Amino acid sequence: MLGAHLNPKEYLARCAEEFDKLDLSQTVGLADDIYSAYQDGRFVFIIGNGGSGSNSSHFCEDLGKSTLRREDFLNDNMKRLKVLSLTDNTPYILAWGNDEGFDRVFVEQLKNFASPDDVLIAISGSGNSPNILNAVEWANRHNLRTWGITGYNGGKLQGMAKNNLHVPLDDMGMVESIHLVLFHWILNDVYGRINKVGRHAPE
Repeated sequence: MLGAHLNPKEYLARCAEEFDKLDLSQTVGLADDIYSAYQDGRFVFIIGNGGSGSNSSHFCEDLGKSTLRREDFLNDNMKRLKVLSLTDNTPYILAWGNDEGFDRVFVEQLKNFASPDDVLIAISGSGNSPNILNAVEWANRHNLRTWGITGYNGGKLQGMAKNNLHVPLDDMGMVESIHLVLFHWILNDVYGRINKVGRHAPE
């Protein structure tokens, strides 16, 4: 854990170094696919375990609510982004985990909800979580657009997902923090496109 060896200033400086190493075209590509799903009325599913599970919930909430302008909250005709975090469906997770094993908790939910051309965002710092890999393998076979959100060396997920957003760093906490910062930029970008503001405003 880097924070055990670095003071706060050094830790933040290391974060800044890691941001400079990122392939930001990956971040833009994920924003493109989420906005495309919005345009086409497709679902965006997000999955993860532990801290990545918390990021899944956070990203889902942001995309579902904060892509709207406040003045559109009560507008029944306002088109909304269809987004679900499958980490939050506790009864499904407990049922499948108890009866069939924890490796099935995400893929079995996808079988209920997913359709071709939906987007699956699979977050795994290690890239080797079996329940994540099972979901991505199924999603690929059923023509979903799959994204692996990884750290470390990317693990098996980086080679399995059709698209990747990779943070090449061997520290789980910092990887998860960088993921969340990138998710917030993606939220802002999708908001701008939906509402035609900022750099997406009509000229």
